[in-house]
Parts: sequence; structure tokens; C-alpha cells
Amino acid sequence: MIIDTICGIVPLYHITYDARLVPLTMQQKTFYLNDETDTCALGKALAHVLERGLTIYLHGDLGAGKTTLTRAMLREAGHAGKVKSPTYTLVEPYVIDLNGQAVELLHFDLYRMGCPEEFLEAGFREHFNGETICIIEWAENAGSELPPPDIAITLDITGDGRTAHMSASSGKGMHCLETLRFSPHC
Repeated sequence: MIIDTICGIVPLYHITYDARLVPLTMQQKTFYLNDETDTCALGKALAHVLERGLTIYLHGDLGAGKTTLTRAMLREAGHAGKVKSPTYTLVEPYVIDLNGQAVELLHFDLYRMGCPEEFLEAGFREHFNGETICIIEWAENAGSELPPPDIAITLDITGDGRTAHMSASSGKGMHCLETLRFSPHC
């Protein structure tokens, strides 16, 4: 496999419904975030590339900035109310403005989920419907019951800052990362 390190594009393959291999490229971006201000700026930039039905996984240790990123994204997308961490409720619903239309955005935090079956029992799968934007922290706790992400973002604690690794694994996700305009403070 040839990796184009200049553009950050990695060739992948996925199996379609008729079992043919179809080439797919993965868009990747990495940013160093100096502080919380940079994390919020990335969240604001992401708000401008959101699309209906987008699924975003947020990975990172406790305190890495997953909820901070989501809070900034929601506020930039027009949510004026309080943005709570869904750690105890598992999901918090919001309505945002997307190109002049109201769109439901659900922020999941599956940290306290004991097993993947709880995801199904809670009825969460029905929200992954092509219309609702779903942002999921601790997606690994839902195992294979969770649909794959359009974008996966990993926030790694690096010194006093964070490194944000972003990868797209669908056409919708690739479009979002291709149009993302973000420059952290230097």
C-alpha cells in the first residue's frame, strides 16, 4: 500500500453490497492544539462543515477535551442554551441551524455503558438515520452495535496541549474534512 504523506490520503478498500472491492481514500488531518482556546476554535471550524446524518466519534482520555470540542461546535452551530456533558444521561439532544433548517444533533457519552447490548436496549440505534447528526464519546463501549463513523477524531494529551488526529471514512466525512478551514494559534 502506498501512503501519500504529503496530502494525508491513505488508500483503503471496503466491500460493497455485491462483494466487489471498491477503492476508497481516507482523508486525514492532524493539528496541534496549544490550549482550550485552540480546541474551541477547532470545534467552531467543525460546526461550519457539519452535514445532515453525519456521525462523528470522539476518542481521547478523560479530560482530553472531547466535550469542550463539542460544546464549541454546538454554540457555533447556533445552540444558545446550556451544553451539558452527557456522562450521566448518556445522550443530550440539541437542535441546530444547518443552512437555514433545523437539524437534530445528539451528543452521546457512552463512558458509563456496561456492554454493547445496552446501546440497543436504550433504542439509540434508531437515531443513526441519515438525518440526525450524532457525536459519540467513548464509541468503543458500544462495540459493533454502533454504526461506523464518517469522521473519527482522537484528542491526545501532548505536553500542555492536545494533538487532534482526524480521519474520514466515508464520502460525507471526506467532504467535511476537505472543506474544513482551521489554523491553530502559534
